[in-house]
Amino acid sequence: MNYQWYPGHMTKAKRMMQENIKLIDLIIEVVDARIPLSSRNPDIDELGRNKARLILLNKSDLADERQNEKWARYFAEKGFHVAKINARTGAGVKGILPVIMEACKEKIERDRRRGIKNRPVRAMVVGIPNVGKSTFINAFAGKACTKTGNKPGVTKGKQWIRINKNVELLDTPGILWPKFEDQSVGAKLAMVGSIKDEILNLEELALELLGCLHTHYEGILAARYEIEESEDRLAMLEGIARNRNCLQKGRELDYGKAANILLEEFRNGKIGRITLEQAEGQEADS
Repeated sequence: MNYQWYPGHMTKAKRMMQENIKLIDLIIEVVDARIPLSSRNPDIDELGRNKARLILLNKSDLADERQNEKWARYFAEKGFHVAKINARTGAGVKGILPVIMEACKEKIERDRRRGIKNRPVRAMVVGIPNVGKSTFINAFAGKACTKTGNKPGVTKGKQWIRINKNVELLDTPGILWPKFEDQSVGAKLAMVGSIKDEILNLEELALELLGCLHTHYEGILAARYEIEESEDRLAMLEGIARNRNCLQKGRELDYGKAANILLEEFRNGKIGRITLEQAEGQEADS
């Protein structure tokens, strides 16, 4: 399956970010802890050169905790400040303010030397669709100040949000990059729900997910769906269809329904805490 999605409003969003980058001190990048690399937009590094950086590993409650720790170290070694959060429940959000102040301490000290007092840190919040960017802002600000939704692409315009006298946030629409050079990146984004299901072949996507789970979390599918795990992904999808009684008229197996169940239960954490990208071996590739 070919994964591509770059609507016109994303071109506009990138242009808006380029125009506003000079106004900000810090880039807060929200990523999905289950796919910490694939949910990063490579354009952000180019846009954010010479700016302080903070990566939020969101949905960390759905990800493998051992991998969360490894990814936090990976990003810290590259010079990013890092925090693990669950924006939906608010877990970890209270601890972000001191991390922001630490990330911007050079800027704060520079202001002090110039006699500038009480100028708030201005941070731009960025992230691809459906990583939980707006949910994080709402949790951090303590009020529903941005519209949220579990459909990719809800945030449309630009808005400044005052957190307190020390910090202001600039929200931006989620943007994907023009083309996935590596189609496995598109597949992982589709698995976690960052690409609209309506434009995907969900049965193919489910087969790819089954391969990932069998490779990295052997036994987890057998435990959840009482199936025999193997390299035969179609046989595993058949097993899930039988286990969940996914039948069409004539008692034929409904693969589409089984695929939907698998994807929904993975996305909701019902299969277990799973990270689709392993931190091991990434240093050699980056």
